Amino acid sequence: MTTPAGMPARKRGRPTAPSIRDVAAAAGVSYQTVSRVLNDSPNVLPDTRRQVLDVIERLGYRPNRAARALGSGRSGGVTVVTANTTLYGYASTLQGIEEAARANGLAVGIRVVESDRPVDVRHAVEYVSDPNAGGVIVVAFDAAGAGVLRALPADVPAVAATEAGGLADIPRPMIYLDERQAVADATRHLLALGHRTVHHVAIPSETGTSARQAGWRDTLEQADAPVPPVVPAGWDVRSAYQAGQRLAADTDVTAILCGNDDTALAVRRALHEAGRDVPGDVSIVGFDDVPGAAYWTPALTTVRMDFVALGRACLTAVVAELDGVSGPAAVLAAPSLVVRESTAPPR
Repeated sequence: MTTPAGMPARKRGRPTAPSIRDVAAAAGVSYQTVSRVLNDSPNVLPDTRRQVLDVIERLGYRPNRAARALGSGRSGGVTVVTANTTLYGYASTLQGIEEAARANGLAVGIRVVESDRPVDVRHAVEYVSDPNAGGVIVVAFDAAGAGVLRALPADVPAVAATEAGGLADIPRPMIYLDERQAVADATRHLLALGHRTVHHVAIPSETGTSARQAGWRDTLEQADAPVPPVVPAGWDVRSAYQAGQRLAADTDVTAILCGNDDTALAVRRALHEAGRDVPGDVSIVGFDDVPGAAYWTPALTTVRMDFVALGRACLTAVVAELDGVSGPAAVLAAPSLVVRESTAPPR
């Protein structure tokens, strides 16, 4: 519905309540200054205080959660910053956050950062810097999330879910699933079946020292097995499919460790189209253990990752940040190899 001039028409019904940013814009000050006025901070000039209070009265602004959080000026809710809400690891982490927040009587908001471009990162940072955003959980599995985590102001209470090892030089609580032992187990499993080496189709890494790549490479070196070049793929299944096509064309390839189960599915398709049987000609191992992995044909051998528990641990940690206390150390079950039908001795 639009007006004749092409501008969006206001929906009829209850008017939208003004926000702290509306007050700041009308008063010509920052939202931080409005927050200081609401919290009766002495660090506001009398004329500025009077101007902000006049605007609050004129707009009928009611500070609710922000005004009640007198100590920090932040609400008691949680905002999750993420670049993706559909991939299994992201979605399951969000599920764990929401379940734990609901159990603690907290509301959860989601801010999607569109890309790792500076303008998109800046917009996300500005959004969660508002006191109404509450505590912040950054899902920093990718460049966009890592960019937001690095750019957050120090006074924003925040924790992050990251890949194994965390991100260097960021003084924030970071929680992760330590997959290093599991990837070594997966590589050893394939070598024990008699494969000469294991190829690796890798998903993007933000640590610079990917635990999956390191565990795979170290295990091959310890076994005196050849270490083939990493075959990179993106987060999209098409790039994984194209990586699978390249590997399928090489008859020396008999074992592939994939960065996640979506990658394994795409690689499996490429092998099928090339006439290469799984596991007869090529064994495949995935990562994540998505719900459907046990029902593929053949059922997928993979590494089980408990992202829901990761999300719950992040919520516990950010609540501690909001309370200004040291939270308990996160104790998460180690990822584990689940052997099914997609791996077998080479022919």
